[in-house]
Amino acid sequence: MSNHLVKGKDFYESVLHFYDHAASFSKLDPGIISQIRTCNSIYKVNFPVEVDGHVQVFEGIRVQHSHHKLPSKGGIRYSIHVDEEEVMALATLMTFKCALVDVPFGGAKGGVKINPRTSSVQTLERVTRRYASELIKKNLIGPGMDVPAPDYGTSSREMAWIADTYLTFKYGDTSALGCVTGKPVGQGGIRGRTEATGLGIFYGLRELLEDEPLLKKLGMTSGMAGKRIIVQGLGNVGYHAAHFCQREGALIVGIAEREGGLYNPAGLDVEEVFKHRSVTGSILDFHPDAQNFEDSLQLLEYECDVLLPAALENQIHEGNAKNIKAKIIAEGANGPTTQEAEKILLDRGVVILPDLYLNAGGVTVSYFEWLKNLSNVRFGRMGKRAEEASLKRLVMTIEQTTGKTVSERERALIIHGADEIDLVHSGLEDTMITAYREIRAVMDEVPGITDLRTAAFYAAIEKIGVSYQALGIFP
Repeated sequence: MSNHLVKGKDFYESVLHFYDHAASFSKLDPGIISQIRTCNSIYKVNFPVEVDGHVQVFEGIRVQHSHHKLPSKGGIRYSIHVDEEEVMALATLMTFKCALVDVPFGGAKGGVKINPRTSSVQTLERVTRRYASELIKKNLIGPGMDVPAPDYGTSSREMAWIADTYLTFKYGDTSALGCVTGKPVGQGGIRGRTEATGLGIFYGLRELLEDEPLLKKLGMTSGMAGKRIIVQGLGNVGYHAAHFCQREGALIVGIAEREGGLYNPAGLDVEEVFKHRSVTGSILDFHPDAQNFEDSLQLLEYECDVLLPAALENQIHEGNAKNIKAKIIAEGANGPTTQEAEKILLDRGVVILPDLYLNAGGVTVSYFEWLKNLSNVRFGRMGKRAEEASLKRLVMTIEQTTGKTVSERERALIIHGADEIDLVHSGLEDTMITAYREIRAVMDEVPGITDLRTAAFYAAIEKIGVSYQALGIFP
């Protein structure tokens, strides 16, 4: 068995371990607890695709963890390391993630065994369309059934191919674009989706850094400004999370990537590091003041206030947990901390902001995109000008009453009507704030729950349990 397969198994076992621990505090019927835990359906398919004149067989998988709400929702990852238990773990997490942030979806996940870095665009398109057609044949995709999204190794490009394939089979269905989210804006996507997960991480971490009772135990002051953060992964999630934290005054002291790592206690400019990597293909040798690391995993053990793993699962494990110096671990990736590492860290007083809460920004904004596709209208289209006209009248009234004139810059800021991206960011911010407060309320109200992950799982379990109890069991 390959090392990655072992990791996939470990990841799934960790998710179930965290679930079982949280469920032990619930008073729900044991049968409901068992149903919530189990993956409802697993579909594996092997399909042929012609590549450079030769037929090649690819393996695809789609796991639907829960149908307590429809559609089910979850990304599709492209990787030669995709395996069933990894996808099951990710689908399971999605169920609790959606419930926690009040997104009315069941959890799902999918994957195709393919290396997106070494495959041609033509091959990727053929594989994507064929995988989509296999899901369509089995009624495993659709705006009311199961709605995929981008994940590791996929992007808006693959989502556009899936949407087009679905439209070919479902021609004339006015809701068809809702079969997938994460699409380009011109193909039914939504503004703000690109940065959604990273921005959600920022909002979630900001909430924690304003939680004075919790920060007091860590010996930390409140606020983002001046906090030293090490980020693992400078992909879409890590880059945007670091960007928004830096904009709020945080110091990004370390960045870890596949090719190596950088560390500078005085801080690194995330934008400049990103540009350097775009030009050279590597974050290394960025600046004389930044220390290079050949093994980027060493950076996880360096001095910082917040460690933000935003790469892959199982990065913080039994072998390195005791050496981690961060006071807060903010899980930008799915499952970056193993169950063994979690125990070590909690015993040492480290606070873990869990993945099922912290990276829920992606699925939250995917929900907004799905709603946009079902309604067939851009958010803000009907209200923006009416709002601006109302604000303009208010400014004019104030000017006439006071005899003072507002500057053009101030006027433009005051009368700006909310457009799509404003509404998306506002909805995401409210979602992350509300969910954090629900998690903290669980810690305050449920005896025995003392960590954020258990509280988050518990809150999600209770919501899903209510759904099952209200629906009843048929027949």
